[in-house]
Amino acid sequence: MSSNTRFSSRRSLLALVSLGLLMILFVSLGRWQLGRAQERQTLAQQIEQGRRQAPLQVDSQAALDRGALWQTVALHGSWRGDLTVLLDNRNFKGRPGYWVATPFVLDQGTLAGSAILVLRGWLARQPGQPPRPPAAPAGPQAIEGELLERVPRLFELGESSLPRSLPDPSGVAPVVQNLTVSELSERSALPLQPRVLAQTKPATELLTDWPDPNIDFEKNRGYAMQWFGFALIALCAWIGVAWKWLRRSRPTTRKT
Repeated sequence: MSSNTRFSSRRSLLALVSLGLLMILFVSLGRWQLGRAQERQTLAQQIEQGRRQAPLQVDSQAALDRGALWQTVALHGSWRGDLTVLLDNRNFKGRPGYWVATPFVLDQGTLAGSAILVLRGWLARQPGQPPRPPAAPAGPQAIEGELLERVPRLFELGESSLPRSLPDPSGVAPVVQNLTVSELSERSALPLQPRVLAQTKPATELLTDWPDPNIDFEKNRGYAMQWFGFALIALCAWIGVAWKWLRRSRPTTRKT
């Protein structure tokens, strides 16, 4: 076998391996997009089903556990304004601002003494000024809101965490990018329900026009078809390279 033939064979083998890896990558990305589409379709169904149900009066743990995600629930209790946390980089119609999150201590039935984290609304950022969220109303309160599984998260490069203990002696509401119920419960020693409420009533100084999560699952399906198309192109190229390699590898017979 000549050196040119050996070089051509090595190049063909490298091309086949590369195309094979690309096929695996493209198929994996397509399947991942289909998975994301399924997740978003399920979320869209949860939102639709939850909002179709009648508002739920919650006065017991069993009633709260029955509440469907995105269903409107009514609660009675009092605010723990000293445990307010601000969620940064929560824009509203292009305007920068914060979500104001405050625990609400329940006072009815088997829920008495426990609390639920409530997203009270959106606060605009004032350039050059520290955020000043309005104080939570004092005394017993009745509120309504949609039940969420958790506080919606944003992509975060670094880490922002709460102070080691709450409430902060300075009296200043901590500012973080993301917040979990378990972290707030641990830092404040306040028993919190595992769900979150996005407040809708009563009206306050804060805006409560909550954005829906991204549920455009058809876009993910379109992306999946694109990746599968790339995989098909890579497969065709793989077949073409393999066919040429096999033809060159066949021994040639000379006519006498």
